Amino acid sequence: MARLVSSWYKNVKNMPEEYIFPPDKKPGKFITACTENNPVIDLASLDHDPAATIQQLTKACQEFGFFQVINHGVSEIIIDDTSNVYKEFFDLPSEEKAKYLSVDPKSHCRLYTSTYNYATEEKHFWRDNLTHSCYPLEDCMQFWPEKPIRYKEIVGAYSAEVRKLVLKILDLICDVLGVEKGYFSEELSGVNLLSVNHYPPCPDPTSALGMHSHCDPNLITILHQGTIHGLQVLKDGQWIWAEPLPHAFVVILGCQMQIISNDKFKSAEHRVVTNSEEARTSLGTFVLPSPECYVEIAKSATKASNPQRYKSYRYKDFIGTYGDKSGNHKEVLSSYYLP
Repeated sequence: MARLVSSWYKNVKNMPEEYIFPPDKKPGKFITACTENNPVIDLASLDHDPAATIQQLTKACQEFGFFQVINHGVSEIIIDDTSNVYKEFFDLPSEEKAKYLSVDPKSHCRLYTSTYNYATEEKHFWRDNLTHSCYPLEDCMQFWPEKPIRYKEIVGAYSAEVRKLVLKILDLICDVLGVEKGYFSEELSGVNLLSVNHYPPCPDPTSALGMHSHCDPNLITILHQGTIHGLQVLKDGQWIWAEPLPHAFVVILGCQMQIISNDKFKSAEHRVVTNSEEARTSLGTFVLPSPECYVEIAKSATKASNPQRYKSYRYKDFIGTYGDKSGNHKEVLSSYYLP
């Protein structure tokens, strides 16, 4: 089993060779952050100007594939407490964290470094990850870590609040897509995974990656990224920062949303870069269809000028294809094109 980066990074001054990516994959020189490239939606505006909010959301889904939400209703205290719990978790002694080490995707709670394919991948990512289910809470919490002591209490409260936000955002997307509220029902959004990425300070951020360029295979991802730069989204051939706004959530559209919208929406291609000064911990809630759920294009997304582009499929089959194609989202999507 590979050792967690968080357990040994303090002992190295130079970048280990196995973490140095080839020139064509290195992040290279970072572009200047630009808030103009960040669609930010104030959910409080729904009370006095819902039409303008939906217009903003429509543009973000069509042009960016991601947006940030503020005044979203999730308590700032809960967000801060949860972030602190995960800082404590990744600072735990190695022997305590080792209780959760696993590369088995069927494990109820798994901690690993880089990716599941650590043993076979050519280069490793500068990250550790803890993943477990977070909905329904009563079915999940028994598998969560016992330490830090308040883990279940705090993460449980956070997961419950984020689930409410998930449903609110999905109903807003229903308005944009022109389907009835509740369209993204339990079948399409009934599996929620909390995926926590921890990126320790890196000796050479220009040579390493926290995570490679990819599109999420799920429906949407709700991400709290804190106040440290790291997440970048590909927009018009250029990597732009998803500007870290205090207590905001980044909403990333996944491949399922692109397919259901018949390509009206785009799935955001994104990656994570590192920094040499501070550890960065992001909290991602991945909203997935149930494995047996059949995914198909919404009828409102098709018309004579934009006929149906994708065939329907079971979500578990899509995930199988995603794995077979090593997460290459363009190849995966093309596998489901109608002839």
